[in-house]
Amino acid sequence: MPPVVVPAALDEQRRLGADWAAWLDRLPGLAHGVLDDWALTPEGGSWHGFCSLVLPVTTATGAPAALKIGLPDQESEHEHLALQHWHGRGAARLLRADPGRRALLLERLDRTDLAEVWDVEACEVVAGLYADLHVAPLPQLRQQASYVEQWTAALRRDAREVPVPRRMVEQALALAEDLGAEPATAVIHADLHDGNVLRGRRDGEDVWLAIDPKPTNGDPHYELEPMLRNRFEEYAAPGAVGSVRDGIRRRFHTLVDVAGFDESRARDWVVVRSVLNAHWAHEDAVRAGRALDTAERDHVTACISVAKAVQD
Repeated sequence: MPPVVVPAALDEQRRLGADWAAWLDRLPGLAHGVLDDWALTPEGGSWHGFCSLVLPVTTATGAPAALKIGLPDQESEHEHLALQHWHGRGAARLLRADPGRRALLLERLDRTDLAEVWDVEACEVVAGLYADLHVAPLPQLRQQASYVEQWTAALRRDAREVPVPRRMVEQALALAEDLGAEPATAVIHADLHDGNVLRGRRDGEDVWLAIDPKPTNGDPHYELEPMLRNRFEEYAAPGAVGSVRDGIRRRFHTLVDVAGFDESRARDWVVVRSVLNAHWAHEDAVRAGRALDTAERDHVTACISVAKAVQD
């Protein structure tokens, strides 16, 4: 069997700390172990997400599949449970799982994602998936509110240092407290954006299917923010219609209208998630003992822009 190669872009995540580095060191061995145990044959090169390695494989019966091995973080611990419960409805089918090794055997989807689709149309696709994915809460899943409570506690600690206007930080903290007090009403994907929707087949037809959930029990209105921040550069690209603010609001209202969401509640969650995302960039820089780099500064600017635009 050929060696498992960790893509360079994934290996760069070593900069995020010792836990990442230790996992990346173990990753080739983990992959080989699962390939052997499940009698899988690799096909071609590896793929990757932000915190996962994906290998196209063939099963012992000759069926195409994809082996995913993820970082053993808290947010991905129950990915297999959500995929199993969705059973291919709106999401990739789960064929086999080893939660201890964070290994998932998934149906092989086309690698075409929504990145090349007109952004408003992509929002319509994603909003259409919400209805399939937002099933009744599962008792095994954690509450999204518990994560938000942890993240806002860290934000409160760093409120004077995080590179976000103080009034916006205070607003996000207040909104998060109010929103987190509400009971969870559905299983949520929590990271649904253009890159996490791939083309697949259902009943002989091409369909769009979600991948890479960070599933929890929460508020469906939590979902929107990634679709507003992703592909941010397109808001000011040649041929863009209107200002950056106009583009953000166009996506926001498309998501809200197609999903039938409450606009005010969706807006509040966008503000909370935008500020939290900006804070995470600050935390990454502090952890590495340096100032924000160019990419992180751009990320923070995007987060602030999104939070402002949905409130204008």
